[in-house]
Amino acid sequence: MENVIKKSDFILKPYMKSNDFRATYQILNTVVPYCLLWFLAVKVAPISWWLLIPIMVLMTLFSGRCFSLMHDCGHYSLFSSKKVNRIMGFMFGILNAIPQYPWSRGHAFHHKHNGNWDKYRGPSALITTEQFAKLTPRNKWFYAFLRHPLMLFPGGFFYLAIKPRIALIAGTYDFIGHLFTCWKQEPKMTISEIIASHKSRNWYTRGEFWDLLFNNICVVSSWVIMSYLLGAGFFLTIYSITLTFSSAMFIYFFFVQHNFEGSYAHKTEDWDYLQGAIEGSSYLELPSILMWFSADIGYHHIHHLSERIPNYNLQACYKANMHLLTQSKILHLGDMLGCSKFILWNRDSNSLVSIESFRQEAQFKTQNSELIQNAKQLV
Repeated sequence: MENVIKKSDFILKPYMKSNDFRATYQILNTVVPYCLLWFLAVKVAPISWWLLIPIMVLMTLFSGRCFSLMHDCGHYSLFSSKKVNRIMGFMFGILNAIPQYPWSRGHAFHHKHNGNWDKYRGPSALITTEQFAKLTPRNKWFYAFLRHPLMLFPGGFFYLAIKPRIALIAGTYDFIGHLFTCWKQEPKMTISEIIASHKSRNWYTRGEFWDLLFNNICVVSSWVIMSYLLGAGFFLTIYSITLTFSSAMFIYFFFVQHNFEGSYAHKTEDWDYLQGAIEGSSYLELPSILMWFSADIGYHHIHHLSERIPNYNLQACYKANMHLLTQSKILHLGDMLGCSKFILWNRDSNSLVSIESFRQEAQFKTQNSELIQNAKQLV
């Protein structure tokens, strides 16, 4: 794309205004049905476990919508008040079993560097073709295996249910070690001085720590209470399955909206933020029902043009600016699986490639080099 389109060409500001009434309505039409589905599951379970399947499908979809609304709170776009966004974001973080504030700060980094693959390598932590070429055959297989679409299920469950608990335990253990080291080296150091001097690998700010701590307290407490009320076996089974499938769903949605053929995957040098938004984010045109459950996150290119646009304004903003988005990739439900193969970044060509295409290119270069050598010998 020729760099002729400017951000000022887009009509964005009218759509950046939050509507508290619509936000409240979205929370009610998401959380209330989700809670009712739990009630229905309890009533249906004694009759037949088969009847639980459609209920769990709906629970998975509503759980995914809860995550999308939490995502909006993280951008301070769902409500007009920053404080209300923080409160509701924290509540959704409990429903999703993930500390919302640390997650949203990490997500903001992605928005700041979208399309700059020197800075951000996506949720799958992709490596370059050069790095892949240096791996042993076993490590190459393992790299591909970990990024297989089926690994979204155990990976998604780990991401939500386990990783935040490990982060708190590991971070606390690290801080205790730091505490004793400080007292050993400087016995007169106060607790506040020790806290100020501590740099954790599990959180970056004091605010992130408190959100992580209170999220863990609330989430684990809710697990205990629900297990007591509903029975541990029943609750943990239903909860684990729905959480696993919902996390796999929204992680995959996020993946395909940046990892696709022709995606803008640039080095820091000459990287362009606007081009990253338009060409490094797709328009995932889903069926209407899935658009609703994903809170219109399919308009991902619009979302990256301005993260302050709430989900309920994304469609209208897209229609007002679609004439400027001809270079954006349009994906459909049937295209999603094909995006799974783009798990290597070719830094030289500023593109995402598959392992298969990389091997074919490497083989072609080897054969071409051998032909040149043979030709030189004949001469």
